[in-house]
Amino acid sequence: MTTIAAIRTGLATRLGTIAGLRTAATVPDDPKPPVAIVMPPTITYDQAMGRGLDQYEFSILVMVGRVSARAAQASLDAYANPTGAGSIKTAIEADRTLGGAAQTCRVTDMRNVGPMSIAENTYLTAEFVVTVYA
Repeated sequence: MTTIAAIRTGLATRLGTIAGLRTAATVPDDPKPPVAIVMPPTITYDQAMGRGLDQYEFSILVMVGRVSARAAQASLDAYANPTGAGSIKTAIEADRTLGGAAQTCRVTDMRNVGPMSIAENTYLTAEFVVTVYA
């Protein structure tokens, strides 16, 4: 049986393959954009008999600086592309087992694009949804 910590670490490791993107397997106290933060999952237990499979839905919060709205949007666009060197989907799905922590995973959505204020700074953020079976 795998652990949530192992899956989180696997996701952060895969995200770390994107040049220039910081990663955090847990929610940091003081995030430094651009950063991808692995948020706590929603879990659906017992997807197979005999405790054979659980389904996890992780949110990856991607936060970029907002010096200019146009530059921030261009950064998020690169992360949202379905393919390419800066693609969140491509980075995670390049190892669907997340280093052996999962049976498979898939990036299914990007949603909730908008500004977020932290410590009097405003950032542009997007949420990426990753479904993991382990």
